[in-house]
Amino acid sequence: MRTRRPTRSLGLAAAVLLLAGCGSQTGTDDASSTSGVTAGSSATTEAPTSAAGGSEATEDPAASPFPGNTDPDVADPVTPDGLTVTTVRAAHHEGYDRVVFELSGSGTPGWSVEYVDTPTSQGSGEVVDVPGAAFLQVTLQGTTYPYESGATEVARGAVAVSGTEVVDGVVYDATFEGTSVAWIGTGERTPFRVYALTAPSRVVVEVADAG
Repeated sequence: MRTRRPTRSLGLAAAVLLLAGCGSQTGTDDASSTSGVTAGSSATTEAPTSAAGGSEATEDPAASPFPGNTDPDVADPVTPDGLTVTTVRAAHHEGYDRVVFELSGSGTPGWSVEYVDTPTSQGSGEVVDVPGAAFLQVTLQGTTYPYESGATEVARGAVAVSGTEVVDGVVYDATFEGTSVAWIGTGERTPFRVYALTAPSRVVVEVADAG
């Protein structure tokens, strides 16, 4: 015969567990949740996964089939203030490559990400040499010149990339009149998706592996 425990004891135990669970979430920047994630026009309702604090080591087991396409992806800026691209990094994950644009300041930049036939500099119109056979142009909007924000901007030119599968190279073209442009060179036009993370502000472009 089972003995029923007093209801009060069960209530106290549940309260202790609830408080312990809430405390474990304080101060985290968990990109696997919907908190701090802003998706663009081609995003799905499924929240993307990324590690906090600038580390992109976490893989997304739910990204099969890849939740993206080759259509242009556009989003508006949200209260941008002092946003300057300070870091660009790339890494391979299961089924896709991830390119992260980290920014100083606060708010979220807008973006327009699309495949283009020929990369050309937004300031001079000159053709830019980007590794690869297909070129994904990343235009961030609402950004600030480094001499206004006080941040150190990524150097113009090729960004060091290694260990990626579909991304052949990344080239940054600096900031001009409130927009910052870069290109992601790939072996072919494969599906991609774009989303934003906060604390720090980041725009993430994920490109599916070819075929």
